[in-house]
Amino acid sequence: MPEESQNQETKWERWQKERVFVRSVVGKYGEVYRQLLAQPRVYKSKKVPFKGGPVKFGKNIINPQSATVTQAVETHIDVLAPGSYGQRHGHMNSAVFYILSGKGYDVHDGIRYDWEAGDACIVENGCVHQHFNADPNREARILVFKAKPTFLFFHLMFQKNVLYPPASPQPGFEEFKPEE
Repeated sequence: MPEESQNQETKWERWQKERVFVRSVVGKYGEVYRQLLAQPRVYKSKKVPFKGGPVKFGKNIINPQSATVTQAVETHIDVLAPGSYGQRHGHMNSAVFYILSGKGYDVHDGIRYDWEAGDACIVENGCVHQHFNADPNREARILVFKAKPTFLFFHLMFQKNVLYPPASPQPGFEEFKPEE
């Protein structure tokens, strides 16, 4: 058999092997259950410092790395400085945003959606979106809930930034930092 033919067969054989595409979740039920019961039920977000800047800040509150009690949900708080905006990006997982304070809008796949404190905004799977603070004088504070850990578990982790937030703050807000 010619060498080229053997290589093609070997490559094809490689694709015939059985593979595991979902990682196993293993452990004894009693041990896992005791670990879940030992997790705190209240997490103090004020103890977590904000990261980022100068126009978009964030802090992770609940995620599988910090709390094994939640394997499927991630929660973080984002703050947009007055008159600023976050990155334009897309990801496979959906998200729900609850607006804690401020007013602004999102652009999802080219469509604008206005929001203000007390509103919830939904970003569907695979949507390219961006968050804007429409108030030139006050921050916008947003609580975000995502099923991102579940999507990562199934290797559906595509996420891409299309446009980054500004590297410079709006004039007059050069020293802006969100309150903890």
